Amino acid sequence: MVVGDFPIETDTIVIGAGPGGYVAAIRAAQLGQKVTIVEKNTVGGVCLNVGCIPSKALITAGHRYEHAQHSENFGVIAENVRLDFSKVQAFKEGVVKKLTGGVAGLLKGNKVDIAYGEAYFVDANTLKVMDDKSSQTYTFKNAIIATGSRPIELPAFKYSKRVLDSTGALNLQEVPEKLVVIGGGVIGLELGGAYASFGSQVTILEGADDILLGFEKQMTQPVKKKLKSKGAEIVTKALAKGVVETENGVTVTYEVKGEEKTIDADYLFVMVGRRPNTDELGLEQVGVKMSDRGLIEIDKQCRTNVSNIYAIGDIVAGPQLAHKASYEAKIAAEAISGHPSEIDYLGIPAVVFSDPELASVGYTEASAKEEGIDVIAAKFPFAANGRALSLDEADGFMKLITRKDDGLVIGAQIAGAGASDMISELGLAIESGMTAEDLAMTIHAHPTLGEITMETAEVALGNPIHIIK
Repeated sequence: MVVGDFPIETDTIVIGAGPGGYVAAIRAAQLGQKVTIVEKNTVGGVCLNVGCIPSKALITAGHRYEHAQHSENFGVIAENVRLDFSKVQAFKEGVVKKLTGGVAGLLKGNKVDIAYGEAYFVDANTLKVMDDKSSQTYTFKNAIIATGSRPIELPAFKYSKRVLDSTGALNLQEVPEKLVVIGGGVIGLELGGAYASFGSQVTILEGADDILLGFEKQMTQPVKKKLKSKGAEIVTKALAKGVVETENGVTVTYEVKGEEKTIDADYLFVMVGRRPNTDELGLEQVGVKMSDRGLIEIDKQCRTNVSNIYAIGDIVAGPQLAHKASYEAKIAAEAISGHPSEIDYLGIPAVVFSDPELASVGYTEASAKEEGIDVIAAKFPFAANGRALSLDEADGFMKLITRKDDGLVIGAQIAGAGASDMISELGLAIESGMTAEDLAMTIHAHPTLGEITMETAEVALGNPIHIIK
């Protein structure tokens, strides 16, 4: 007997349960909508399962191993430090399991229905969700597309046992003795740096003039210095040409200044960016407009040209950041409920969990000048902060960008320990319209890294206490 596919009605259907999708579903449900969320694989998306969270667990474990070996400055001397990488992976998986389980619980607690399978638009109000065994039709008033992105695969470097994308890199069962990374962007630097901390001999091949092109050169200098101290090599202006794979390793061919070179390694990580997952949704069925790169065009409320369909996260223009997706998720869910919410990206931070960490929000000195804004770029070194010294983390600085005529905070950059946590105060300052004086007059606890924000603001005002003017 064939069971009929009777349509299930819902107010809002969300496609993708990553940091964009699940946040959109929860906020929409909180605003009184009946919500169904569709997930192809596992709740939590790339971020929680094979991205942000597991990579940070790996990076943290790498730091612990490194500290255990090299804490002589503190008078802590350990001998015969041993790495059990299977336990590192178990720790990472435990963190992932807790968070993905938590997200599933949050969806259930907010009465969001979860449908597993691949989504395909039939028309602007109908969707089919299919798995290997069945197909279910859903009808909806509004849809939020949050399908994320996947690693770009280069034709000359097809993924295999020894040629890995970020997911494969996270799931290695042993620490490679030698490792080559193609791509000196955020993912390549984070994972390459993590394995360098575990003792791998890492070579990073970057086609551009420098690594981490989204950040100023003075910010990337301490990262390059630290990588070099771990035995890593960074080769810029390098054109990766091909790879030969054997049972036990790879030989990578690349070109620098017209000279062809080869390098042997156990594994090759290919981390040259990600492409949006918009090609198998049936968007052409409903006429949703997309760019040549497959990005969905949206307005300030994340609405596509089809008025009841919204899009958020990696599939729309802008940086591919989990917190951007979550931010857009709330905007889209609120717009559907009739709220006047609109996106404003000025206060969105960018963070690299390198060693030391990098973080930036708002304008840089260069981008402000490009827009004709007269600014003061105030800088304060971590080496003049008591907490940084007590952590033995004196490398780095904060730069505060303020408007010259009124001291308004419009940007900040941090290179140093704790940058990922410190940047939020600067984002709040920008969002709140605070001035350098507001930051300088805020009493910061001592001794903390947070005092660097206060001290940098005092530099902007021309009255620094802990460095000579």
